[in-house]
Amino acid sequence: MAQNVLLTGGSGFIGKHLTDVLLDAGYSVSILSRSNRENTAAITYYKWDLNKNYIDENAVLNADYIIHLAGEGIVEKRWTEKRKKAIIESRIKPIDLIFSVLEKHNKKLNAFVSASAVGIYGAFTSHKICTENTPPANDFLGTTCQKWENAVDTIGSLQIRTVKVRTGIVLGKDEGFLKKMIPTFKSGFGSVLGSGKQYLPWIHIDDLCRIYLKSIEDEKLEGPYNACITDNTTNSRFSKTLANLFGYSIWLPKIPPFLLKIFLGEMSIAVLTGQRASSEKIQKTGFEFQFSDLEKTLINCVK
Repeated sequence: MAQNVLLTGGSGFIGKHLTDVLLDAGYSVSILSRSNRENTAAITYYKWDLNKNYIDENAVLNADYIIHLAGEGIVEKRWTEKRKKAIIESRIKPIDLIFSVLEKHNKKLNAFVSASAVGIYGAFTSHKICTENTPPANDFLGTTCQKWENAVDTIGSLQIRTVKVRTGIVLGKDEGFLKKMIPTFKSGFGSVLGSGKQYLPWIHIDDLCRIYLKSIEDEKLEGPYNACITDNTTNSRFSKTLANLFGYSIWLPKIPPFLLKIFLGEMSIAVLTGQRASSEKIQKTGFEFQFSDLEKTLINCVK
């Protein structure tokens, strides 16, 4: 009988791709959903409601592995205090619910794998390359990720192997980061944001899903791993490369920081700053990136 992987956030950009990867690898997949969905031959759906602190316990009890991807989008809406609270709670509440079921039934998982983000190192721009040992920052992105990972540690306290996948910008076809950028760049109006010097740690969706697969299959993996390419990609380089793919050189002036701050508020720091992050730790486990060249990756995603 196939081992079961339970996903939170299974209907999102990463979740949909990861579901296909897991099924191809021979796993059965279960997904926690807020709406009533009919099971398919390949996927079992279970109901949960974070607002009511409800979860179908069978989802957890039938799982061999759990991968936690759920969470409100960081750059979907302005960072009001209400929005900030929603961003944090949407990442922590699911873990609390799952923990309560695991503890209540003394249920053991083979592994609990959670998304996290390189944002844990903070919103800044410098040549420094952050490693998994770099202390978390005290800004909103840093504290959000730290609370997220601390919640994962409660699962670890049950003697369950836990892995935290600190993800950069995820690149893929049709959805995610590029979905918002392509219409503008395709029409010839692409531009550089702010100084353009802010680093943009990125990863192809296929490589990210392979890291999640390795996280459940390789019992040696435990703790945090940066999931991004360690190169010199800045916002300027990224923008110019994307524009070139559509056959033109960027002609518009850089969008000044003050304009972005007017339109985005505090959230503007998410696009005006960017740090480098080392992928050495995950590579030392034997993982090899299939997409490490920015131009070739963008061609794969765009054309």
